[in-house]
Amino acid sequence: MRRLSPAAVLGSVVGVAALAVGAVVVLSGDDGSDAAPPTTAAAPSDTAATTASSSSATTTEPTTSTTEAVDVWSLEPPPAAGDPAGLAAQIAEAEATIRDERASEVDVARAALAQQVAYRALGARPEWDEAVLAALPAELHETVRRHVEARRELRAMHTRLSPTLPAWEIVPPAPYDELLSHYREAEAEFGIPWPYLAAINLVETGTGRIRGTSVAGAQGPMQFMPATWEAYGAGGDVHDHRDAILGAARYLAANNGAQDIDHALFRYNRSQRYVRAIKLYAALIAEHPATWRGLYHWGVWYLSDAGEVYLPVGYHATEPIPAAEHLASLGR
Repeated sequence: MRRLSPAAVLGSVVGVAALAVGAVVVLSGDDGSDAAPPTTAAAPSDTAATTASSSSATTTEPTTSTTEAVDVWSLEPPPAAGDPAGLAAQIAEAEATIRDERASEVDVARAALAQQVAYRALGARPEWDEAVLAALPAELHETVRRHVEARRELRAMHTRLSPTLPAWEIVPPAPYDELLSHYREAEAEFGIPWPYLAAINLVETGTGRIRGTSVAGAQGPMQFMPATWEAYGAGGDVHDHRDAILGAARYLAANNGAQDIDHALFRYNRSQRYVRAIKLYAALIAEHPATWRGLYHWGVWYLSDAGEVYLPVGYHATEPIPAAEHLASLGR
């Protein structure tokens, strides 16, 4: 089925991505067929070299404060460093801040945006991999590999880039603790480890930042097609975060996700690249309790044929906008 493309959203959501999350989209076909999985992918593109197992994905739970009186959603991403040494320093600083339990939400949000642009930059420059890793401490190597591999998997799903920006509205995500409680509730009820649900939410819509319907008609923060939602939504609201997350877990469980997550994820989006990217983000979330804290703050990027475009909270288009004209209006 035709879906929103994961690399477009987070561009890392989430990661997703798009190009989310961090989380969050370009219109393109996935590499599967027209069968009936439930959703659309719209988000990041980050990576690493290993995958998450169901057992490891259930062992960690991040904590963060969401009560800080700062408008973190008005923050803009910084530029990525222009050389391997600078990129390694940007990654190291961002990862340290995100993993610091004493860091404020605004500091984490700034670090997450710096992390996102750094991994996006590295994802596009495989020739820098060796130099960047050599400049980083060994304990970050697997984290970096996962982010970069996920990014490249999602980007590789795009064979056709749109000349226009989508008719979307970009809004702040639901509160962090609220989303986490929905993931954990769904895990308890359906046996799907919560990091997979968080990763899907990130890649599909940047943890719900994107309000819009795919060209195929997929809707809501977990991007369900109407017929699939009718079958697995349990009468809920496809636009409600809790209902959508529970619906996704219900669908994955119905496809044997508790025992064979690869099969269930492939049913969700018929692309092995999508499966690998979701597993990589789930592995990252399981790897360190603070990882989801950073991915939650990733922004939305859209990959157009005129280049990558950051869509800030507050972006609202009621019809497609020529990407080249939009970039020119920004002086780019």
